[in-house]
Amino acid sequence: MRLLLLALFATFAAPAMAEDYARVTDRGAFVSLVSGKSLTSLGVSLSVSPSGSISGRAFGSTVSGAWTWTGGYFCRTLKAGDKVFTRNCQLVQQKAGRVRFIADKGTGATADLRIR
Repeated sequence: MRLLLLALFATFAAPAMAEDYARVTDRGAFVSLVSGKSLTSLGVSLSVSPSGSISGRAFGSTVSGAWTWTGGYFCRTLKAGDKVFTRNCQLVQQKAGRVRFIADKGTGATADLRIR
C-alpha cells in the first residue's frame, strides 16, 4: 500500500525541478493535454476526464476520484482501494509526453506520469 501512496498524483517525495517542464496555467490547456489519454507510471494507469472524474488502476487497486481546476491548480480527491486521499491542489507542468503534478500548490512532493 505504501507504493500506492507514492504513485498517486504528487505523492512522490522527490524535489520538484523544472527540467524543461512548462507550467499548465488553465483548465482548457490541462484538458487538452490529458483528455482521452492515460497517465501512466510503473503499476499505475489513470484517466482524467474533462467532466471532472478520475478513474483507473494502481498496483492492483481500483482508483476513483474527482477534480476541479481552481485558481490555476489541479485540485483532486482520490480513493484507491480502501485508502482515501483528501483534497490537494497541485501545480501541473508538462513536457513532451509527460505531465508532472506537484502537491500543495507546487511546494510539496512530485509525481511524474507519461501521457499515452
